[in-house]
Amino acid sequence: MSAGRARKLVVAGLIVGVDRRVLITQRRADQPLPLQWEFPGGKVEPGEAPAAALERELREEIGVAVAVGRIWDVLFHAYPAFDLVMLVYACRLAPGAAPRAIEVADLAWVPAGELPGWDILPADRPLVDRLVSEGPPVN
Repeated sequence: MSAGRARKLVVAGLIVGVDRRVLITQRRADQPLPLQWEFPGGKVEPGEAPAAALERELREEIGVAVAVGRIWDVLFHAYPAFDLVMLVYACRLAPGAAPRAIEVADLAWVPAGELPGWDILPADRPLVDRLVSEGPPVN
């Protein structure tokens, strides 16, 4: 890895419904990697704690408050232009919270076993593989 290569720290929420389906969101058409699916979350801003960044991103993107739990996975992916490090937190929706597409194109609740059939971002693929082999965490 070259010293000048950009590295981005992002956070993602692994949100599991009472029916054990997992929430994924679709990127907007005007974003890089348009219309691909991913686990909801986003960039950690300078000086921002990762868990606080995740709470903010989920509020902005899908309009929900969550209880951020423990880190469930840490993923690394080398995109052509930058390296991505993703902290994946197990999250629980606040009582009565209903996710809706605000800053995303769409969202879907998907059984873990069906995730491989979706057009998931390359960085999120290892998480899909783990969910298929282990099943989602129990909230």
